[in-house]
Amino acid sequence: MGKRISIIGLGWLGLPLAKALKAESHQVKGTVTKPEKALELQSQNMDASVLTVSEQGIEISNESIFECDILIINFPPERTQNIEEIYPAQVQHIIPYIEKHVVSKVIFISSTSVYPEINTIVTENKNYYPRKTSGLACLKAEKVLQGNKNFETTVIRFGGLIGADRNPHRFMKRGERNGHGHVPVNLIHIDDCIGIIKHIISRDIWDETINGCCPIHPTREGFYKHAASIAGIEFPLFDNSALLKFKIVSSNKIIRQFGYDFKYKSPNQYLQSLAK
Repeated sequence: MGKRISIIGLGWLGLPLAKALKAESHQVKGTVTKPEKALELQSQNMDASVLTVSEQGIEISNESIFECDILIINFPPERTQNIEEIYPAQVQHIIPYIEKHVVSKVIFISSTSVYPEINTIVTENKNYYPRKTSGLACLKAEKVLQGNKNFETTVIRFGGLIGADRNPHRFMKRGERNGHGHVPVNLIHIDDCIGIIKHIISRDIWDETINGCCPIHPTREGFYKHAASIAGIEFPLFDNSALLKFKIVSSNKIIRQFGYDFKYKSPNQYLQSLAK
């Protein structure tokens, strides 16, 4: 039987996710931040409403978005000052609506930016202190949700998103040195993002923190040179004399403990599909 699922943030990931969940007979609603986008999606048979959230509170066009079995919170921290305080406050403003409508399950889309670059493998079962403000913002928001026992929250920490219209070569600056080339990349294809979310819903994996990242980590230099070659553009430059700082985000938990099988075990598999 399908579930009632609402998605705050029908963007690059949220909209394809909504379509994939609808295809599996779930009742799906979602939000955008602009009325014209909501109208566009409504014309495409998507139940979309307008919701904006700020440090001060929420503005919402249709509170029925919270009449659901599962709420997926899918909007990232903005690039602004004091985001480590603003973002968790934004997430906090959602909680009264969750409680009012007795939503029992929440999925929060977080980021591997919560992990510092400490030149080792990082996992969900250890506590780390983020060195980036975006990572600290995400970690604080995770704690806001998981600290509330009126509902169960599963956090998914996704790596860098690739696929669809995000051809990887776009992320490398041409003519400039792009850091150390021997750093392993932590990326995930959109198909696996959707696959992991669907897996969590179908297997009832709640009150967990899950990493979502290709289990194979090629080097930055190898991966992006391969991407540039496929795109037919100039190879990006790297500075291999720079200080080597990295992290390898482990996805062993979702694979071994919960049985998820990645479609793209390495981001290089995605590049190979582009070359066909």
